[in-house]
Formats: sequence, C-alpha cells, structure tokens
Amino acid sequence: MAAIGMFLLLITMLNAFAALRGAFGAGPARYGICAVCTLLLIGVFGLLRLRRWGWALCTAGCLAMAGGDTFLYVHNHVGFFAVRGLLELCFFLYLVRTEVRDRLRA
Repeated sequence: MAAIGMFLLLITMLNAFAALRGAFGAGPARYGICAVCTLLLIGVFGLLRLRRWGWALCTAGCLAMAGGDTFLYVHNHVGFFAVRGLLELCFFLYLVRTEVRDRLRA
C-alpha cells in the first residue's frame, strides 16, 4: 500500500502543479482540479495510516483517474494514458480486495 500511496502522491502533485500553471484552463477547472488533488492528498495520508476513510478516498481516486485516463486515451490516442490508466485500475482492484479491507482500522 505504500507504493500505491507514493504513486498517488506523485500523480497528485503533478496534477496540482499543472493546474496552477494553467494547463487545464483558467477559471473553475483550475479550482476543481486543485480541490480533487487536495482530497486525494488527504486520502493518501489516511491510507498510509491504515484508516478506512483514507482507503475510501484513494479507492475513489484510483477509479476516477483510471476513467479519466481511459477517456484521454480514447480521444488523444497517446499510449501513456493507456498505461497509466491500466496501472491505476490494477491499484483499484488491489485496494478492493477483502484482505486489504480487513487490515484497515475504523
């Protein structure tokens, strides 16, 4: 779970810096991306402390990012998005296993 946390932390930082630089456009999109990145950052720290709320935020974040990367791959045909989307989907499938959920504290 530490590797998943580090990956999500890296992706969160990259997306936050890209939003602050204006890569996603100006206005509401910038603030929406920063809000989602903040929630995912809080979720990563909760996951590393084995909290159930951190697990829930990271699981939702992995699924949302996999869906977004699939959307970007379908529209742009860039292989990077396909690889990253498959990796995030694998992380999601690992996080929803019963053995992982049993280790979490309330």
